[in-house]
Amino acid sequence: MLFRQKIFAITAALFLLVLIFELVRRRKLKEEYSWLWLLTGVSILVLTLWYDLLLMLTSAIGAKVATTTLFIAAVMYLILITLHFSVRISSLSDQVKKLVQELAILKAEKGDIHN
Repeated sequence: MLFRQKIFAITAALFLLVLIFELVRRRKLKEEYSWLWLLTGVSILVLTLWYDLLLMLTSAIGAKVATTTLFIAAVMYLILITLHFSVRISSLSDQVKKLVQELAILKAEKGDIHN
C-alpha cells in the first residue's frame, strides 16, 4: 500500500471513530448501533496498519488484488446493515400497528371515536 493511501485510510478510520464517539456523546446515535460503526472503524484501522492480514484474506478468498477483498467486504457490510435495519423496521411497524389498534379500542371505549 502506498504511503499516501495508508495515511488517508488511517485518517479516515480515526475520523470515523471520533465521529462515532461524538455522536454517541451527543445522543444522536444510540449505543446499540454504535458498536457496529466502531467495529467498522477499527476494522479499517487494523487492515490499514496490518496490510499483510488483508493480503492473507485476499489469498484466502481467491481474489487477485486486495481492493477486490475490500470491495467484497464493503458490499457484505452493506447487505448486513440493510438486513439489520429491515428487521428493525419490521419490528417497529408491528409495534406501531399494535399501538394504533390499542388506541382505537381505548377511544371506542371512551366514546371519542371521531378524534
